[in-house]
Amino acid sequence: MIVFAGIVPCSPLLLPSVNPERVGLAEKTTNAMREMAEELFAMHPDTIVLFCEHTQAPTDTFAMNVADPYTATLATFGDLGYSSTYHPDFMLADKAQRELRKSGIAVTMITEAQLPFTATVPLDFLREHLPQVKILPIAPCNRTPKEHFAFGVALRNILLESPKRIAVLAAGDCSHTRSEDTPGGLLPEGEQSDALLETLISQKNTAGLLQFDPTLLAAARDAAYRQIVMLFGTLDETPVQSRILSHEAPFGVGEIVAELVLN
Repeated sequence: MIVFAGIVPCSPLLLPSVNPERVGLAEKTTNAMREMAEELFAMHPDTIVLFCEHTQAPTDTFAMNVADPYTATLATFGDLGYSSTYHPDFMLADKAQRELRKSGIAVTMITEAQLPFTATVPLDFLREHLPQVKILPIAPCNRTPKEHFAFGVALRNILLESPKRIAVLAAGDCSHTRSEDTPGGLLPEGEQSDALLETLISQKNTAGLLQFDPTLLAAARDAAYRQIVMLFGTLDETPVQSRILSHEAPFGVGEIVAELVLN
């Protein structure tokens, strides 16, 4: 069963060990993540399904990562001492991939032993009180928004039938054009894209999300939209109340933390 759902950022700059001098600029985001961690702990999930980008995932199919164990490091970002280990939910992954393929959805199993930062960062915040929780990272691909939504809908039925308590999270940073310091520079499309995304999330406006202007997303260099569409698919026909816990861009990148409270 699905017991928790949310949207989380994944920038390594949110971690004190990576960004000690400026992490205070993201206080709203880090406080929101800690609040979400408490809410997640209260639900006692057995497994966290995490929609997030992977470095080795194919571009034309959705990819489930089932390496065992997963190793999380932050050496690429300057924290040479960070190391954490996670384990996959093999049974859920196996059932999901079989059922999804029966539904005609293109899905691939991969074994990426080193977790990408897109999974490492949110899990660093959220797993503190859940040391035994298993994870199932699933990567988006280059297929259409409707296909990402359909993936979520098909996965929803599998998760609802499971006797396990499952949390579903969409992890990703939104626009990358909110500051002159970012590689994309400061562009108005960044703030426009993030503001619209926040509105659609707060309204749980699935139709609006699926009709999101792709040129606006591209100009904003958004990296969270596809995962959010997948999450909305898993919540299709489920009564939820959307809570935006925080939205800011302290490092020029849009960071949205939101909980989709199941009614």
